Amino acid sequence: MAACAFRRSIASQLSKVLDLPPENLIKSISAVPVSKKRHVADFQLSVASIEEGSSSDCLVQDLQLRAQKLAEKHKEALTQALGTGRSDYWRTTQCFEERLKLWKSQLKCDAVVSEISTGPGTVNFTINRELLAKTVLQQVLKDGTEYGTKSELFSTVPKQRAVIEFSSPNIAKKFHIGHLRSTIIGNFIANLKVALGHEVTRINYLGDWGMQFGLLGVGFQQFGDKEKLKSRPLQHLFERLGVHFDEYSGESFYREKSREVLKMLEDKGLLQKTTKGTGVVDLSEKKDLSSFSTVIRSDGTSLYITRDLAAAIDRMNKYKWDTMIYVTDRNQSSHFQHLFQILKLMGYDWAERCQHVSFGLVQGMKTRKGEVIFLEDVLDEVRSRMLENMASAKTTKEVEDPVDTAEKVGLAALIVQDFRGLLSSDYQFSWDRALQSRGDTGVFLQYTHARLHSLEQMHGNEPVTDINVACLQEPDAISVLQHLLRYDEVLYRSSQDLQPKHIVSYLLTLSHLAAVAHRTLPVKGSTPALAQARLCLFQAARSVLANGMKLLGITPVIRM
Repeated sequence: MAACAFRRSIASQLSKVLDLPPENLIKSISAVPVSKKRHVADFQLSVASIEEGSSSDCLVQDLQLRAQKLAEKHKEALTQALGTGRSDYWRTTQCFEERLKLWKSQLKCDAVVSEISTGPGTVNFTINRELLAKTVLQQVLKDGTEYGTKSELFSTVPKQRAVIEFSSPNIAKKFHIGHLRSTIIGNFIANLKVALGHEVTRINYLGDWGMQFGLLGVGFQQFGDKEKLKSRPLQHLFERLGVHFDEYSGESFYREKSREVLKMLEDKGLLQKTTKGTGVVDLSEKKDLSSFSTVIRSDGTSLYITRDLAAAIDRMNKYKWDTMIYVTDRNQSSHFQHLFQILKLMGYDWAERCQHVSFGLVQGMKTRKGEVIFLEDVLDEVRSRMLENMASAKTTKEVEDPVDTAEKVGLAALIVQDFRGLLSSDYQFSWDRALQSRGDTGVFLQYTHARLHSLEQMHGNEPVTDINVACLQEPDAISVLQHLLRYDEVLYRSSQDLQPKHIVSYLLTLSHLAAVAHRTLPVKGSTPALAQARLCLFQAARSVLANGMKLLGITPVIRM
């Protein structure tokens, strides 16, 4: 990974100055976001980030002590430089920036780092421009779909077995719009974990209590191929969405096992009967029933939580997972909190490795016919609107299958609008905003990808190698290279909080930078060496754009 080599080189220098092991510094050396207004360095060290990133108070204290010792070592020079006349001024917090400058004075430019500067609380490093271009482009084209995923930022993250439950409709009813968020969010989390080398089992837990598993939901016949529909109705539906599952299971599968769970709760003294005849588990700290969860009705029938308890235990026995993630709307937060608490009371310590990823509500999603309720309404609407937009746009190229292209671009629009903010937030849906071709939208991502793909086709469509990197020194070329450098950090951040917004923001910025570079750095009409170098830059940008889009669950189009 290009960024890794640069971080290691910088960490090696810093370790000598700060007298700290390089591995303690690597995650505190971050690529600097590209700025439209001014030239920026490529990497920066934030002292605050070393402290924040440390899980050990000892390391923080150690760092502060070492920094102080370094300052003490040079206090005479520092006091003289400050000209304050106060021999104790070097100890004050106001002197922090001067300490940074002092650290900077100990660092030397070399074959990798061409410039070192200080900013507010940071030391900034600019990489040799030709080395930056050569290393980034070689790495992107060499790693292909794995670019960014093999970064040493993930070296301390153990490979895990993850079970992800998402989508989970009631098969006797139409696929509700609320399930769309669960489906695309769960799909994103699964895609990201697989890309980072984890073993993932995708489960669709069907709300079919009291129903036969094979029952066709109302309206499912609309989705074509009747034989396929009868044999695997839900699988056929999700091929709309480009989603797959490793297991379909339903609540009715756990009817018997939920009775076993109730017996276990009773044997452990956790099941209590109320005056109404219901069975509850006391979750209060003082055991005064100030907080409880009902696990059995007065008529003896089980509830959702009882069957979820049985499912969780069964999955651990079956998959021996390291983490299990449930993706549902935030209204179910209390349900999952109770679920995890009961599992813990039952003696299952692995309950701490269960996680509920919650999401907010979509407001104002209406079709021309009125309020949207079902998924097919949304897909029909997005398809018809995109076909209209494509037909009226001057830039639209002739495509083999306009309907298929309209669906892929339309779904990209839905996914990007959904993923732009925090998942737990509600958001106001707008068709006009989602389907804009020039704003921060999924349509713009698709348009950029198609445009870059077209550029490659015009000039041979072969991977470009052995370029003259001296031809890529213009500011707009450097901006694209700097942004490509940051990709592993963005993946790392999303892997930590499971929020797709980091990747969405990164891809939108990449598309804007590529659009500017496409205007200012023409391939056609340039000298062969210049054309080859620029083409390589655009190939790298398109490759990373496609990788990120696929993680989000978007299928990149090559013409639109």
